[in-house]
Order: sequence, then structure tokens, then C-alpha cells
Amino acid sequence: MQVHWLGAIFLSTIFVLNEAKHSNNWAVLVDTSRFWFNYRHVANVLSIYRSVKRLGIPDSHIILMIADDMACNPRNPRPATVFNNANQHIDVYGEDVEVDYRGYEVTVENFIRLLTGRLPPSTPRSKQLLTDEGSNILIYLTGHGGDGFLKFQDSEEVTSQELGDALEQMWQKRRYHEVFFMIDTCQASSMYEKFYSPNILAMASSLVGEDSLSHHVDPAIGVYIIDRYTYYALEFLEDVHLDSAKTMEDFLAVCPKRVCISTIGIRTDLFRRDPKHVPITDFFGSIRPVELSAPINISDFKKPTLLLVEERELDQDTRFTYLPQFPEL
Repeated sequence: MQVHWLGAIFLSTIFVLNEAKHSNNWAVLVDTSRFWFNYRHVANVLSIYRSVKRLGIPDSHIILMIADDMACNPRNPRPATVFNNANQHIDVYGEDVEVDYRGYEVTVENFIRLLTGRLPPSTPRSKQLLTDEGSNILIYLTGHGGDGFLKFQDSEEVTSQELGDALEQMWQKRRYHEVFFMIDTCQASSMYEKFYSPNILAMASSLVGEDSLSHHVDPAIGVYIIDRYTYYALEFLEDVHLDSAKTMEDFLAVCPKRVCISTIGIRTDLFRRDPKHVPITDFFGSIRPVELSAPINISDFKKPTLLLVEERELDQDTRFTYLPQFPEL
């Protein structure tokens, strides 16, 4: 009888933990390709970067991995810019892009180490994914891929099994609360087939055997400048605001086959919540409901103490010194 009682307490504790809401948001945004003809992949990832930053996720909670060779490429007719539309009304490179991993730092090893937290001790905080069990993480990948793999800079590749194992490590180490995995590449859905960890919602731009297609060319640049899936995702996100009532179910329908041409892949079996009840800002924003436990009377606060202390009586040679940061024990 005592064993059953303890078991009931254990199960109820797990249930309460599973129902806990997230406490912070992070985004890992990765362009795995390079070279001028892959301009659209940089535009893809910077478009998502611009959207999540506009919706409140700070740069300190965004890990951006790109080749960073488009804005200053000698073939770029508009130096220091990256556009995702031929009308050039949005410069997604902007003036405040903070790239965390650039060029040859964008490797499979660095990506897996970033997710699992197995980085060298000397790694700067700006290059670390400092998440915890209350973190909702948006993972966005774009580049060239195939059935069960995603290429990194045409020199190596990460497999769907490696990615699935990395996410399991994250779950075991309590590095996330929920994950929204989003990928724009050919045969993209193959990259989430090996996922087996809980609380992951996944969306892909194409099914196995399908290509993920580009949207349009900018004649001035001479290359495709954005992919179809990301183009329509960005179009949707431009209408999302901090108080938006739109849900993840709305976002999952963002690119029907008549406009994407490829078939969008969705996986919800690992995700414990119904997407139609999940606000889109749970992954693309960083807002928090605030509840005051009791009224606060600001008149009760005392005036702040002076930061300076006098060493001796005031005279023309009087000197001042700052109070010590730590009191003497």
C-alpha cells in the first residue's frame, strides 16, 4: 500500500513538471552553406533572425551561424546589404546583426557542441547556448540536404541520427522545455524522422523525395534571393505582434503546396500540447505574463544611500572613496 502511495506522488510530480510553463526563449539560427550562388540561404536565416529579434528575443539569446560572405562579397551590387525581396524594401542584414559563428566556424562539431553544451571552458558567453529546463528553443536550419543528412559548407554533413541524439542529450541534461525545429532544405522532413525526445514540434519545407524550391530572382544580383518556404513564413511573421492571437497551428499551415510546390512536413507526436492552443510567441517571441502577488506602495521605499563615504572632515583637500563592493565579514 505504501509503494502505491509513493508511486502516485511520483506520477503526480511528473505531471506537474510537464505542465510547467517556459521561463525564457532562445533561438539557434543556422545557414549551413556558403558561396555566392547560395545567397538565398543567408537571406533565409537573416529573415528569421530579424523576425524573432523584432518580437522580443534579444541578441544575447540568439545564436546566429552563417558564412557571412554575402554582404561584402565583391559580386554584391549593394555592399553591406542582404535583401530577401527583389523590391529591396527589407535589408535583413541591417545595422545591428550580431553573428556568433561565421565562416569556417560553422561546422558540424561546433553545432552539436553548441546544442549539447560541450563547448571548451574558454568559449565566450556569446557563443554558448545557456538554456535550462525552462527554455523554449527555436532551431532553424537552412542549406543543402538530402535523405537523412544536411551538408555543412560542402565539406561535411550532419545526419538525422546525430541530430536526434543531440536533442536527446539536451533533454537528459535539462537544457530545454520545448523545441520548435524548423528546416528549409531538400528532403527536409528526413531530418526529424530520427527524433525520439519529448516536447519537440517539427516542421520541414519538403518531404523525402522532394526538392525545396527558391522563390524569385533579383535581376540586379543575378541569383535567387530567398526560398519559397521561408518567404511565406516571413510573410506570415510580419503580421505577428507581441499581443498576437495567432497560434502555432496557424504557422504550420503557412505554406500550402499550391504556393510552396513542395509538401510541408509536420511532426507533432513528440509534442505534448495541441498546436492550436500554443501562441506563436511561445517560440518566436519573448513575452512573459507577469502576476503581482500583492499591491506595492512605492512610497514605502527608502531613499537610496549615498555611494560615497567621506574619509575626513570637509576641507579643500577632502577626498572621497567608493564603498567596497563586498562587505567585510
